[in-house]
Amino acid sequence: MPKLYTGAGDRGETSLFGGGTVDKTDPRVEAFGVVDELNSAIGVARSFIEDEESSLLLSTVQNRLFNLGAELATESEKASALPARISAEDVSWIEAKIDSFGSQLPPLKGFIIPGGTRASSLVQLARAICRRAERAVVALKPEVRSSEQLVPYLNRLSDLLFVLARYINFRARQSDERWLKDKPD
Repeated sequence: MPKLYTGAGDRGETSLFGGGTVDKTDPRVEAFGVVDELNSAIGVARSFIEDEESSLLLSTVQNRLFNLGAELATESEKASALPARISAEDVSWIEAKIDSFGSQLPPLKGFIIPGGTRASSLVQLARAICRRAERAVVALKPEVRSSEQLVPYLNRLSDLLFVLARYINFRARQSDERWLKDKPD
C-alpha cells in the first residue's frame, strides 16, 4: 500500500484530478473540502441512526457526495470532457425521497428548532453543513462547476436532510420543537 502522506501539499498547494495544482485557498478546494466535511457529518449521523431505511438512504447520499467532490476536484478542461458525475436523475431521486419521507410526517406549523434525538440533531447539523457546501459551490466560476446539477443536488439534499431529521424524531415519538418568536423565558 502506498504511503498516505506525500508532503506535496506542504507548500500550500494541492493537486487536481487530471493534473494541475491549485492553492489550498482556492475556492474550489474550499468547495470540495466542505463537501468532504458534509460527507463526514453524515457518517457520524448514520452511526446513531437505528432504522435501516434511513441509514441506506444516507449511504447512497455519501457515495453521491464522493462523486460530487470528485467532480469539483477534477481539472476543468478534463471534467468538461467527462460525463457528469451528478445528474438530473440524482436530483429527481432526492425529490422522490423527500416526498416519500415527508408524506409520513405531520404538517409543519412554523419554524422548528433543530434537536430531539441525537441522530436527528446530527442530521440537522449535516443539513447546515450542506447549506454551506451549496454556498461554496455557488461561489465557484461556472466553468469550474462542470455539471449544472451540483447546486440543485446540494439544494435538494439540504431539504432531504431536514425531512429526514424530522422523520427520525417522528419515529422516536419526539415532537418537533417549534420556534417561539420573541417569547420571554
